[in-house]
Amino acid sequence: MVVTSHPEPALEAIDLAASYGRSRVLDRIDLALNSGRLTGIIGPNGSGKSTLIGLLCGLMTPERGRVELLGRDLTAYPRRQVARLVGLVDQVMELSPGFSVLETVLSGRFAVMGSRLFENEEDIRAADRTLEAIGLTELRDRPAGSLSGGERQRLALARALVAGPRILLLDEPTSALDLEHQLKVMSLLEHSCRAGDLAVCLVSHDLNLASIFCDRLVLLGKGRILAKGRPEEVLTAELIERAYGARVVVDAEPSRGRARVTPIPPPAPTRSAAE
Repeated sequence: MVVTSHPEPALEAIDLAASYGRSRVLDRIDLALNSGRLTGIIGPNGSGKSTLIGLLCGLMTPERGRVELLGRDLTAYPRRQVARLVGLVDQVMELSPGFSVLETVLSGRFAVMGSRLFENEEDIRAADRTLEAIGLTELRDRPAGSLSGGERQRLALARALVAGPRILLLDEPTSALDLEHQLKVMSLLEHSCRAGDLAVCLVSHDLNLASIFCDRLVLLGKGRILAKGRPEEVLTAELIERAYGARVVVDAEPSRGRARVTPIPPPAPTRSAAE
């Protein structure tokens, strides 16, 4: 499948491979994340999606291959500079429960504070703008430990956005959100891509949500890329059955004409004569 790519990717994976012990988790992964585009990583459980995010941000070291950040090997950057350029929202949200919502967001400014020990007015304004964009202004002074799962997920996203990164990596950023906030978060990511020339890459199990908002999808299966391209190129009945082992019907959803996936359930059990 041929996909036209930006000549200078913001972040690029080249022939990545990774293993846990003797078990190969990812192999032959080539992926370019481009500024201004939202890329979705999809695939069944155990296909290597979270491992790929760990490799892209430098928290994991590849067994083979390399990751390039703005044209340079990721390992050539100091960790503070990587933190400044690459925002991360992990599947496991590590938030200090005693910190307020504002203090938690301000902790995301550490990479841009340099030698300053304390935040200044510019940091606070950036935090307040981000809280407003993510819909958490009314919770500004609440302890992070008192928030619901969905509110904590949005707080983790705000913390990653407040430093103004060039690349944003997210592992299941909408998994704990209700439908309203799923749409708000995905709309915010889409807007941030367009307005801020940000490259966004997110892992999602929601094929339809990823299809509506993502410019490109990457389908993983057993540690390899099965397909990558526009949603309608990747979300086909044949590819989904190959990756997930499930039969589906694919048509066009009405809002944007993107691919829509409807699973075909197995035959319902027949009722016995006694019933």
